[in-house]
Amino acid sequence: MTAMVVEHLFLSPQRGAPQQACAQLELRAGQGVVGDRHQGRTDWSGQNLTLVEAEEIEAFCALSQREVDWSLTRRNVVTRGLRLNDLVGKTFRLGDCLLRGVERCEPCRTLGQRLENTVLTGPQVVSHWLGRGGLRVDVLRGGTLRIGDIPEIVEGGA
Repeated sequence: MTAMVVEHLFLSPQRGAPQQACAQLELRAGQGVVGDRHQGRTDWSGQNLTLVEAEEIEAFCALSQREVDWSLTRRNVVTRGLRLNDLVGKTFRLGDCLLRGVERCEPCRTLGQRLENTVLTGPQVVSHWLGRGGLRVDVLRGGTLRIGDIPEIVEGGA
């Protein structure tokens, strides 16, 4: 596996509120990020945790002519060094946690509306993020996730 590292961590305690940058996150199995607005929600699989690639944020910010904002996609974890799409269906360790990549985290109209500007319309924003929006993850074993953590694929699943 290509080296991947966690560069930024965020939690969002309330819907629509600014994300809070963190040095570490506590995860609970089947619950997600402690203190996050999605903690404990089970509306669908992959709702526990979301990841996005730093490279994709940088590319989008360059395209839309804006300053780099690591929280703009509202994902919990910003990584560098691996296509997250490759982790769909895979179980991996990150920090003390055991995680399962469930599905790609595709963009929604709300993201498009939030990130549109004079350079890109809402639909253009959504189109740009298709296939680049990150990864939805289930937390199989909780623990602490820290900036600098590097994942390890678990052979044969959990």
